[in-house]
Amino acid sequence: MKNTGKIDSIILDVDGTIWNTTDIVAEAWNLAIDKLYPQVAHVTGQILKGQFGKTMDVIADNLFSPLDDERKSILIKECCVQEQIALDSNTKDITYPGVIETIASLSKVIPLFIVSNCQSGYIELVIRKNKIEKYITDFECYGNTGKGKSENIRLLCERNGLKYPIYVGDTQGDYEACKTADLPFVWASYGFGKTDDDGYFAKIDEFGELRKLIG
Repeated sequence: MKNTGKIDSIILDVDGTIWNTTDIVAEAWNLAIDKLYPQVAHVTGQILKGQFGKTMDVIADNLFSPLDDERKSILIKECCVQEQIALDSNTKDITYPGVIETIASLSKVIPLFIVSNCQSGYIELVIRKNKIEKYITDFECYGNTGKGKSENIRLLCERNGLKYPIYVGDTQGDYEACKTADLPFVWASYGFGKTDDDGYFAKIDEFGELRKLIG
């Protein structure tokens, strides 16, 4: 699926690319920790920046090490419940500058998609809170399929007939998923992470720079 033609679609990551929820989510997860397993250390927004982009089971392994697998699963599910409640009620602007306007303008000339390693229901929340329902053609996530990002990118591309997509993300994990899925990676350098080399297709320092990539 290597991009050898004109870009025909854009696939977006969420956390660190569209918005930054980490401080709100940290508070929500700590509520879940205190409720179920207070022996587990609290998380911070900074800690979550290093975890977001990984699948939920990997995050649970990394953050809830005092627990066995069954309890890790119980806790991460409760974290997701509390996170959903917190983000649903949030009124702060946590979306990166220019995202909504750029998505709206790009959607007029190219189809937009979302693929994330998040839980089921999270992408729907992102779309609803940012009022971008009419701009997003399709999406996929780990919570729906149990598959990692590279596999979900392939699934989404196959069912939508995408020939020359690019993926926009902010972490090394996103970059590696793109290499596995064999499509160009656009590094959102303003996000949570970085890439270990400069093999990315393009780098953007703010979301609005995506317009320059679409001829």
